Amino acid sequence: MRKTSKWLLALMLVLLLALAACGGGSDNESSEDKGDNGSEDNKSTEANEDGIFHIDDFNMTASNNGEELENGSLTYGIVSDTVLEGTFNFNFYSGNPDYEVIAWFDEPLFDSDASYTYTQDGAATWEVDDTGKVYTLQIKDGVNWHDGEPVTAEDWEFVHYVIGHPDYDGIRYGSDFENIEGMKEYHDGETDTISGIKVIDDKTLQITFKEGGPSLITGGIWPYALPKHVFGDMDVKEMEESDAVRKNPIGMGPYKVESIVPGESVVLKRNEDYWRGTPALEEVTVKVVSPSTVVQELKTGGVDMVNSFPTDQFLDNANMSNVEFLGSIDNAYTYIGFKLGKWDAEEGQVEVDPNAKMADVNLRRAMWYAVDNNAVGDNFYNGLRWNATSLIIPFFPEYHNPDIETPTHDPDEANRILDEAGYEDVDGDGFRETPDGEKLVINFASMSGGDTAEPLAQYYIQSWGAVGLNVQLVDGRLLEFNSFYDRIKEDDPEIDIFQGAWGTGTDVNPAGIFAGNSNANYPRWTNEENDQLLAEGSSMKAMDTEYRKEVYDKWQQLMVDNIPLFPTLYRAKIVPVNNRVTNYTLDPESDLQRYQIGVTEEKAEAAE
Repeated sequence: MRKTSKWLLALMLVLLLALAACGGGSDNESSEDKGDNGSEDNKSTEANEDGIFHIDDFNMTASNNGEELENGSLTYGIVSDTVLEGTFNFNFYSGNPDYEVIAWFDEPLFDSDASYTYTQDGAATWEVDDTGKVYTLQIKDGVNWHDGEPVTAEDWEFVHYVIGHPDYDGIRYGSDFENIEGMKEYHDGETDTISGIKVIDDKTLQITFKEGGPSLITGGIWPYALPKHVFGDMDVKEMEESDAVRKNPIGMGPYKVESIVPGESVVLKRNEDYWRGTPALEEVTVKVVSPSTVVQELKTGGVDMVNSFPTDQFLDNANMSNVEFLGSIDNAYTYIGFKLGKWDAEEGQVEVDPNAKMADVNLRRAMWYAVDNNAVGDNFYNGLRWNATSLIIPFFPEYHNPDIETPTHDPDEANRILDEAGYEDVDGDGFRETPDGEKLVINFASMSGGDTAEPLAQYYIQSWGAVGLNVQLVDGRLLEFNSFYDRIKEDDPEIDIFQGAWGTGTDVNPAGIFAGNSNANYPRWTNEENDQLLAEGSSMKAMDTEYRKEVYDKWQQLMVDNIPLFPTLYRAKIVPVNNRVTNYTLDPESDLQRYQIGVTEEKAEAAE
């Protein structure tokens, strides 16, 4: 037996023995003053005696207040076990690694406040009429693309014609776009124009929506323009693979793309014409860092910071001397999804298959009861991920309902449900057959990445096996990130269930992943009540927070009742920042912007 196999077996055994005993984390706050910063107290990031951390123990803003170098450079790491896909445009990308590059050279036209509502402080402002349906959007003077051309209302109009086009193959088109008057008719090829979008002048765009509501100003109005003078002569189906996306991407943000090493890194230079002012850094290098080498890169100063530190490695590195670990609740969660239908591209709708292998909600509910996500959070992530319940996450405290009763670890209950539903071990091989007596093998897709990926997948498989379900990895192995999502999106018939992750963005509206007309609805499930509640949650009546909370309480319960997927873990976002870095924050209430990030020393500090 190989050494790695022995290690895996030992880890699994330790985990299984610990399941019944593990609990939550504890707070270890300190009230020491932060010195020159003085804006908040220092917090201790020491674990309790069980090695468990708590997200409340972390600061959100870097404490270095030194004077920034005028021509400093910074290296930013993207922790990933796969290469950059290289889709460097907000309107076409699908994976977070590409987003991490784009965010340095492009940006939304709207800024948002601490509640993630569009403000008037960004590159554009907004006004709405008395009906709540007609929005007038005004781009500020001096906002230019990197080639010097002004960002115009036509650019903002143009992106709607691209994303709404029948040949658009990205994941952005969905209920938010279909809420625009005339968009569905355009998307269906019935007309060449979108009646609800009108260019008033060079800087002013007017959009008329079918329904108003709070989601429009928390993400429902698409805030990303697309330069028409660059993409206007291209066919929509060719845009994503064009040089303007892959080799020479253009934006309106604080840095310009200087060079790209495909799959590996991007070098960016200061945009002297940036509308907010001169960026603090002369150069930024963004590069992929493997989870297996991220600690070494940080210790040696090979990177100044990374987008998110692997929480499974935090315990052993919490005292790294040359970085400050910042933390916040992440706007993302992991989940187990069930393939319950297919995507009908012609109709633009989810098509639920009543005969899908996982169609029985009793089977899905038993699989939820079979796993212990509290133990997973403590044993794999030292408390920096924790048991998830509702599909509206704690990142949205106004709408997250912690009181909804959801399945928690109870193998006896899982066995009872399966027995009553007719899943029995007919042939005595230790695994249950279907109620019809047919062999039941559940094919499970899970992504590679980090030291915990394999043992975590094996833990879930073993937990389901403990209640008599024969679950096997698709192709007998973990899938690489891009391959995983390609197969999920294409509804690969070899996949019955999958372990995924979803970044919610800053809009609580869950329609992006759950609406029946969303291509990102990967379980391929919906019903009439689901679509009705999602519509009510983004309606004008939902401008009343209490009404919206009532709607989302019902929706959260609906998802517990139907279980197209179940959440596994809520997540902490942990970001290590080199001691020379200034003006970096995870705090949504902070006024700090990306262009203000700077450095106080020429070289990154190395660990002692």
